[in-house]
Amino acid sequence: MKMDEPPRSQGSQGGEEEGEKSFVVPRPFSLVAELTYQCPLRCPYCSNPLDYGSSEYKRELGTEDWLRVFSQARQMGVLQLGLSGGEPLLRKDLELLVEKATDLGLYTTLVTAGTILTLERAKRLREAGLDHVQISIQDSRAAESDRIAGIKSFDKKIAAAKLVKELGFALTLNFVLHRHNLDRIEEILELAEVLEADRVELANTQYYGWALQNRNALIPTREQLVKAEQAVMNAQKRRKMPMGILYVIPDYYAEYPKPCMSGWGQRTLVVAPNGNALPCQAAGVIPNLELFNIKEYSLEWIWFESPTFNRFRGTDWMLEPCRSCERREVDWGGCRCQAFLLSQDASATDPVCHLSPNHHQIVTVREGVGEEVVSFAYRQFNS
Repeated sequence: MKMDEPPRSQGSQGGEEEGEKSFVVPRPFSLVAELTYQCPLRCPYCSNPLDYGSSEYKRELGTEDWLRVFSQARQMGVLQLGLSGGEPLLRKDLELLVEKATDLGLYTTLVTAGTILTLERAKRLREAGLDHVQISIQDSRAAESDRIAGIKSFDKKIAAAKLVKELGFALTLNFVLHRHNLDRIEEILELAEVLEADRVELANTQYYGWALQNRNALIPTREQLVKAEQAVMNAQKRRKMPMGILYVIPDYYAEYPKPCMSGWGQRTLVVAPNGNALPCQAAGVIPNLELFNIKEYSLEWIWFESPTFNRFRGTDWMLEPCRSCERREVDWGGCRCQAFLLSQDASATDPVCHLSPNHHQIVTVREGVGEEVVSFAYRQFNS
């Protein structure tokens, strides 16, 4: 609805009449606030849009816009807020945003590269009520981490992780895994233990955005993954991380796809720096997907009523083989963005699924992985 209109009914799917509802829309659980796409790093697997430097994203939401979004999200039942980017620490109003979110009762996570986190800034964020900090580290070794990040940053990241622990924040360390660092996964886990991380995310690269551009450079071998899984199991047995180790299985070596974002428009709502609301960070790649902006529409209407969020909700939209598959409410057809990027049809079965008619594309890429190390095409400013 427009900002001055009353809310409509909740729970319909894609314009169905009241008596035809087949899927009850849940309330969102988490909000990902992409505060800015600006970032000092140049990671070759960045999830930001390839055209993040275009005019579409130059005008970022102001403080009052974000405060309104947080309030609306909490009224809808959102409990968790991820302050992400880009690098959210580049926002001068970050402390104010955290303070407002805390007052609303949201659990706040700062998702940061850590390179510009200072003691003074960290103390202010703690005073504002920040609950949790997630820091990305590219590798266990400084030279390799700096090479992957595209700038010298490893030492600053380690210092930031130590600072976070010293100030009493919960600390998650995030490592994006790929061919260039998987052989050091044991070292990566040891580093996480030394830094006393409360939680570790080991996320095998998802191939959209900049990662798809770098797929040939990033995709690992099966042998690497077998060794990595064993290392993760060994680390899990040591129980050094109080909140556990999350290991995200690599799509291209899976039999079935993952339920992307736990299902399209079912748990998570993403707001981009320009105010566009999305079911996931990459959804903007799908053509003819109309995006609604929080400056013009309420968050509640966008979530419950907009054609964007209802387009791939539930199962009515599914084609075969998903429509008759017994897993259709387990993986929800997989990733819509990946389906489009590989098959040019966002309604198609995610090609990762071995039942997909497009699965041969995954097999071809997988079988083409060789010994040659391909150089990165780093994230860069494209206007």
